[in-house]
Amino acid sequence: MRGVVTTPLQIAIDGPAASGKTTVARKLAARLHVLYLDTGAMYRALAFEALHTRTDADNEPALLHLCHDRAVRIALDAASPLGFRVFAGDQELDEQTLQSNEVTAIVSTIAKHPGVREAMVAEQRRIAGAGPVVMAGRDIGTVVLPSARVKIFLTASVAARVERRLAQYQASGVDVSTHQLSEEIEERDRLDRNRTVSPLVPAADAHEIDSSGMTADQVLDKICAIVEASR
Repeated sequence: MRGVVTTPLQIAIDGPAASGKTTVARKLAARLHVLYLDTGAMYRALAFEALHTRTDADNEPALLHLCHDRAVRIALDAASPLGFRVFAGDQELDEQTLQSNEVTAIVSTIAKHPGVREAMVAEQRRIAGAGPVVMAGRDIGTVVLPSARVKIFLTASVAARVERRLAQYQASGVDVSTHQLSEEIEERDRLDRNRTVSPLVPAADAHEIDSSGMTADQVLDKICAIVEASR
């Protein structure tokens, strides 16, 4: 008699820019002792490479060629502050590089290309298939891991997200104004919601959480209760 094949625990956390996905997903993975992956880091790595090689962010064939020549890859590393390390080719990219203003300005354009997303999703699914994972992004529950046991759609007001992203940038040594940041987040929202491929929408079975007036630990406790109830 064949044994029953069980799917590793998969928790998908989606939401708009600066909604707290990264912080909460990282804390959740640590509490559950499972792997954590922020898929946005992969798109940011490709955006960095596009800038570095002067590749047009609207030129999908050139970006796919860049993907092949300077493949974006993730190395899972529990000793890393993120829980993983991001490489473009042989070059490791730190968080300050990935969160730079220049990268942020083009990452949505990079991410809108169907071929680019297909390549990224294949790698993300490969990682998820290796074991339990908390994965954060913008289309995890709808596209990358549609069969995830738990799906969370985390959002917050623009004001709350600006405050959080500003603190994140300051901690990384990146200088940006509040006005500029607000405009960038609103534009990112517009691009994410309206892109043809994998637009930012909650999965039909996602638990929606507005974290505007909540601390990261309060959001974490609420998600942990949802995970526990799903067992």
